[in-house]
Amino acid sequence: MATLPNPLPRLAADPSGRALGLELPPGSLIDATDDGPWHEPLLWHAGRPASSGNWARLGSPGARAGLLPVLVDIGGTQGGPEDWELMPGEMSYPGDHDAEDVLAEFWGDDDTDGELDALLAPFGPQWPGLAAAPRLEADPDARAAEVADSLLEEGSWFKEPRLALVPARRSADIPAAIGWSGPLNHENDTARLCSVLRSWEDRFGIRVVALTFDQLVLSVAAPPTTAAEAEEVAAEHFAFCPDNITQGHHDTLREYAEHEILGRRLWSFWWD
Repeated sequence: MATLPNPLPRLAADPSGRALGLELPPGSLIDATDDGPWHEPLLWHAGRPASSGNWARLGSPGARAGLLPVLVDIGGTQGGPEDWELMPGEMSYPGDHDAEDVLAEFWGDDDTDGELDALLAPFGPQWPGLAAAPRLEADPDARAAEVADSLLEEGSWFKEPRLALVPARRSADIPAAIGWSGPLNHENDTARLCSVLRSWEDRFGIRVVALTFDQLVLSVAAPPTTAAEAEEVAAEHFAFCPDNITQGHHDTLREYAEHEILGRRLWSFWWD
């Protein structure tokens, strides 16, 4: 995958990050992958639990240094990022893929008959196309900080949250940049899904706010505001992560759109 120069190796000699314009707490550089140590660190994460305000304090300085923030959970049943079976060598570059082609392919992979036909209404077996972009209601980076703080304050999303910094061109690329394999049962090359995240970044102002072993959480600065808009986005969610709907708490795409997308500032995805 094509990448920018990685600033993380500089933290080995300068753990505070002052040379990069940062003031970091003690933390860990992670280079562990499914195939053994990677040739350079994939991410840094703080050694102490994340708390409200951490994202805003490190987000802008980190971005100026080429490092983008994301919350990671190091206390799940699968451990932290060093235990996540990261596969950076298997990732292509998100910019090499077209988001609509990726979603249309995933939509066509499903056998849309019988029960699934009812689930996908008002859509049918033909890919319905990309949803239109709503109006931005907030600055995407400010919304990301707000959502990150709300996740931490709620206290039910993570067992041991840590703020991490990842060398990535844009927030949408973070999963591929670290070789995240959370969607492995749906897509082996996470960069293809990151191409969809890039499109959502452009249309809905999303940011990648949190990752666990198999869960992805996004902030949304331009959430759909009508039922029709939300249903169009729900079709994209189904292609992106069918488990959200087929193994979720809602029986139909319409119901999912109403409860999980309409006006929502947070989207989450989980792959079985």
